[in-house]
Amino acid sequence: MAVIGAGWAGCAAAVELARAGHKVTLLEAARTLGGRARRVETDRARLDNGQHILLGAYSESLRLMQLTSVDREQALLTLPLQMRYPANTNGMDFVAPSLPLPAPLHLLAALIKAKGLLREDKLSLARFATAARWMGWTLHADCSVSELLQRFDQTERLIRLMWRPLCLAALNTPPERASAQIFLNVLRDSLGARRRRASDMLLPRADLSRLLPEAAAAYVEARGGAVRSGAKVQGIRSIEGRLWQLDISGAAVGGTWSTYFSGVVIATGAAQAAALLHELPGHDTSHVCSQLTAFEPEAITTIYLQYDASVRLDLPFYALRDDPFKHHYGQFVFDRGQLDAAQAGLLAVVISAAGTVAAQPQELLAEAVAVQLAADFLRPELGRPAWFKVITEKRATYACSPGLVRPGNATGLPGLMLAGDYTAGDYPATLEAAVRSGVAAAALLQRGAAQ
Repeated sequence: MAVIGAGWAGCAAAVELARAGHKVTLLEAARTLGGRARRVETDRARLDNGQHILLGAYSESLRLMQLTSVDREQALLTLPLQMRYPANTNGMDFVAPSLPLPAPLHLLAALIKAKGLLREDKLSLARFATAARWMGWTLHADCSVSELLQRFDQTERLIRLMWRPLCLAALNTPPERASAQIFLNVLRDSLGARRRRASDMLLPRADLSRLLPEAAAAYVEARGGAVRSGAKVQGIRSIEGRLWQLDISGAAVGGTWSTYFSGVVIATGAAQAAALLHELPGHDTSHVCSQLTAFEPEAITTIYLQYDASVRLDLPFYALRDDPFKHHYGQFVFDRGQLDAAQAGLLAVVISAAGTVAAQPQELLAEAVAVQLAADFLRPELGRPAWFKVITEKRATYACSPGLVRPGNATGLPGLMLAGDYTAGDYPATLEAAVRSGVAAAALLQRGAAQ
């Protein structure tokens, strides 16, 4: 069996196939495993190509971490659900209590104790949660998140401080053009879940490549498989309907090389998957290719700001009030030093749906974000970082718009499956969506092989 692409979807597929006893060859064109959630070696430090935050509803990701011997406590910092702004920014302070209250009582307690919300804001949120549960978190017809919030009479302040940041963080798409149904799916499995821990927030302590991809690669190799980085698949062809021939190039394979597999999972990005399928001789793949090329990419920008090692925020992360008209672009800030002692004094500021902002000169963007932090925290030293690094992942996700049609894992060709955060499923383009897609692709491939 072969898996093309060692992002989170490909790694999940490879682990599941290896667990079932198959010898897996995992092929990755880049030198570093992880795809669009990976470690980056920069001229300043070893960083991630984007700061991530996970919800406790990441059940499959956590299962695979456990399976591949990743220590959850060392790899992730677990925090109760929260949306907390710097004290001087007219924001809100919402945090689930540490008391062992069952779901959803812990969220009700958080709402009652929340600061910065008026009584009408709290009633508005309670109304929304009650109505969403009554509806089974399901809409008869999809619409935008903005339309959904308007339909449920959500207050302007609650939208600005709670719903918009959550939508940007989860879907990487602004509420006015984000899918309300996908947003409800995320809320259902986190805020609305019956398990208390499903609403927890998880912050990676380890870099993203170590968090799962490298452990997955070691798992595959320990079971007789092979992992090849720097190996780009140039083409695929079917051999008598029984085998798949992969044409591979790169220094890792010593030039150009062809090999054969009984089953293949294509776990590249959507555009790369379309290119491989489009050039597949003797097969009509136009339908799936049209779906794969219909995605509109959304960017995420992370600005890393390094200060003296003594610089520390009061909390591991804060929400920020973004206002482009004031050149306030940051939406969340993370104190990396509280996650990894080796990164003391390093702050990571995230800008989701960052296409327009990312077009600015990096120096001006980093300066604007540093000034925003200095103003929000009333700490002038935050306006003068020792150095900065701006990392923009231009195709971090896709626009998760209402009614978006996403391809399934099955390509319609025996022994050839798709895996990626863009395949059909309940979740937007998240790490969990990628992992679940990889697991599903592996299951389909094994089912076909058994027939």
